[in-house]
Order: sequence, then structure tokens, then C-alpha cells
Amino acid sequence: MAYYFLYPEKDTTIYSHPSRQNLNTGVNETLELTTEKGINDELYYPSRILLQFKNTELNDVFSTQVTGDFEANLKLYATEFAQNFPTSQTVELYPLSESWDNGNQRYNENPTNNSIISNGCSWLYKDNETTKTSWGTLTPGTTGSNTPISGGIWYTGSEFKSTQTLGIVNDLDLNFNVTNQIQKFSSSLFTSQEYPTGLSNNGFILLRENDTDNNTTNQGSLKYFSVDTNTIFSPALTVKWDDSSYITGSGATLLNSGKIQLNISNNKKYYRNEEEYTFRVNVRKQFPTRTFTTSSNYLDVNYLKHTSYYSIEDYTSKEVIVPFDTSYTKLSADSEGMFFKLNMNGLQPERYYKILLRHDCNDGVILYDDYCYFKVIR
Repeated sequence: MAYYFLYPEKDTTIYSHPSRQNLNTGVNETLELTTEKGINDELYYPSRILLQFKNTELNDVFSTQVTGDFEANLKLYATEFAQNFPTSQTVELYPLSESWDNGNQRYNENPTNNSIISNGCSWLYKDNETTKTSWGTLTPGTTGSNTPISGGIWYTGSEFKSTQTLGIVNDLDLNFNVTNQIQKFSSSLFTSQEYPTGLSNNGFILLRENDTDNNTTNQGSLKYFSVDTNTIFSPALTVKWDDSSYITGSGATLLNSGKIQLNISNNKKYYRNEEEYTFRVNVRKQFPTRTFTTSSNYLDVNYLKHTSYYSIEDYTSKEVIVPFDTSYTKLSADSEGMFFKLNMNGLQPERYYKILLRHDCNDGVILYDDYCYFKVIR
């Protein structure tokens, strides 16, 4: 599978508002970048988002799946329209330089108001309100690091930074290219070595551009689904690479124009989530030329051009999970015909998916929908 999805091991929001600085939200269904007005003053206090992916899963993908160059993107799905949103603003992403505890509390469990001891990270502490380990200790060997008194600690500089600018009329989903950051993780195979031999994987921090502990303007609120959501819109790290190969049999028949029928010839309908499966694409003319032979022309092996692609769509939500990507979802070819591989471990289980096909040929861009569905099960 040239698209592989990883979901966070943990994520949380930390708040700088004086009444929520020791609040843990480790199991909230949402994450947010917000600015809250202070009490009896004109200051606005921001929040920041932390999230991290498992070392073992990252290591497995890069040691057993990825071949050659890759691209990695981190996507967060907005839960609603922005509130009190300015004309535009920029969200920044950096790799965290220290470890942190997720905790298992929610926004409405406020330690200040309810006398609940925070059991995970907050604006003040990277672990909990009992141990009280503050953010801000420099990591040995780093080339540069932000050192706030609180609110997280991260690597700075253009080599560590990804940004996305949002406008009020834009799609508010966040989609960061984190290839550069992941390469720094993978250079050490996710061990505890430090940059430049490799960063420790402590996850990422998301914050607004020019974020300070308090602001004089209201930048509105952006809310996103967390890994604890009950929807399919969990944050996801998408790793993409080209796994295609195009080697046809001798004397291959290439269909590049005219009426062509495509269908998946070996769909099992149900797949275990640890399974990798090769889907075979049957290619034939819709109206074969009449010939006088002793064998059926339906047994002939035909091929599409290498400019042919697959896409995966969630059946219920119609969300495009794997788009037609001209770099990373090419169909492959061998002596048996056209095919593509799909690793079910990257798809969410207990959901139905739909396969779509595309052929860029002499007649233009042709889409094929054979109503081919399958389900990933545990």
C-alpha cells in the first residue's frame, strides 16, 4: 500500500488561561487552538495542541513498508466552523524536544474549580500536578530550542517548522507536510539519540504564529477531532511512497482508447486489519473484436497505460481516504495483468470501503466505478 495511515498514541490540549493552566485534557474528544479572555482585563490566553505517534509503529512502517523516497503529512479534521475567526491566521507545527504524559482527564474536570489533581501534562507541567516537572529543560545536543517557562518545549528553526495559513472562507482542516521532521526521527530509527544523528520522537506541538503566553487580540477558536473521537476523523499521519512496478508479459495488449471495462477480479469482501492484499484488476474491451478461435477472448491478458490509478473511499461518509494520486497510487503490472497492493492495517477496522479506478489514456481521464466494496474487520 503506497498510502499508510498511523493514528496518534496520545494527544491533548494545554491551556494558558490562569484558571486552566494545570488542566489535563488527555481523553477529550476534541483538540483546540483557542484564545480565552482573561478575568477583568483585555488579555487573551492561547491554547496549544500536543500529539505523538508510537515509536514501534513508525519504526515498523519505515523498516518493513516504505521503499525509496516518501512523503509524510499530518492531518487534523475540523469539527465545526471557526468562532470569532480573523481574516486569516497561520498555524505552526514543531517537533517537541521533551517527553510528556497524556493523562486521562477531560476539559470539564478542572483541578482549580473541582479540586481534582491533574494526572497528566498541562500548561504548567509535562507530567502531572503531583510530580510537577516543569517544561523548559534544554535537551542535550539540540541545535536550538524554545525555552518558555511553561506551555511546552520544542525545536525551532526553519528545518523543524511546518506551517499552514487559514482563511475564514477556507477549509479549516489542517494538513502539514512533516516529511522533513519524520526524516529526522527516522535517521536514528526512533532511538533516544539526539539531533543531528536523530531526534527523539516526542511528537509535535501545534500553535498559532506569534503565539505568546497572552495576547491583546482575540484570534478565535479552532476545534479538531482527537484520537478519542467516536468518528472516523481522528488525526492521522499519512506516509506515501511509490510501490508500483510496471512489467508486462511479452506481446502484451495495451488498451489505450475506446470502450474499456475494468473490475476487481479477486475481491474477498472481508479482510483482517493485519492483512496485506493484492487486488487484481481485470482489463478488457467492452466490445471485443469478433475472432474465430478455440479459446475465449475473456481469458486474454490486457493492460492499461502506467498512468492508471486507484482510490479508496469510505462507503458511509463518502470521505476520500486514498485519493487518485499520480505519484503514489499507480497501478502495477506483471505477467498476470494489472494490480495494486493494499495494507489493511492502515485503514480503520469495522468499516466498509469502496474501490475506484482511473485511466489517463488517449481519450482523456476516464473514471471507473464497478461498485466494488470491502470491509476491514478485527
